[in-house]
Amino acid sequence: MKRNAAGVAVLVTGLLLAVTACGSEDGTSASAAPTPAAKHSELNGTADRSPQSSLAALVALPRGYVADTRNGTGAFTATTYLNNWSADPALDRALLLNANFVEGYRATRLSPDKKKRFTVQLFKTGSAAKALTLQNGLWTQDDHSHPFNLPGALSDARVEYDGASDQSVAVAEATLAIGPIVIELSIHEPAPLGTTLTPDTKLITALAKEQRTRLTATAN
Repeated sequence: MKRNAAGVAVLVTGLLLAVTACGSEDGTSASAAPTPAAKHSELNGTADRSPQSSLAALVALPRGYVADTRNGTGAFTATTYLNNWSADPALDRALLLNANFVEGYRATRLSPDKKKRFTVQLFKTGSAAKALTLQNGLWTQDDHSHPFNLPGALSDARVEYDGASDQSVAVAEATLAIGPIVIELSIHEPAPLGTTLTPDTKLITALAKEQRTRLTATAN
């Protein structure tokens, strides 16, 4: 998900002031030295050697999709996330620290024809209230002006131009906050310019519902 820092200057200032004044409730810091999990690159296509995450069993993956050999699956720390996937590390560091980020988990899969890439990220925070704040902080960094009907979640579906690859990309995204956990789901489908693309909102909707069921059952 791309991040647009211009629209969140007020949020950045407020969060940085909050972090400076209060720090982390549990005494930890998002800038702490990487754990063994953080030392493993989740982008190198090798098997994940990091310790098993408590979030792994909660992840809902699309049936029929296959392993993405160019993007790994496994636990991540704040440092791993900021180094590999954040487009605005300063802002995201403040968001994670303010949320008392505990641990994260990321998985990627490809459709059988390798045209669509599914990504799910789970962020475990310090509380349900902090999860809601993190969810909104991450979501509002992008322009999401095309929501679709997905009760209890923030959603967006669009076709955009990818200047880096000179292609069009169909994007379907959703994010949920359930208890102390934030879930981000996305499906990207690139194609040559001029191709008719439709964001896969059906699959995102099904997976969002499955994620809600799993996390709600766990909470109970």
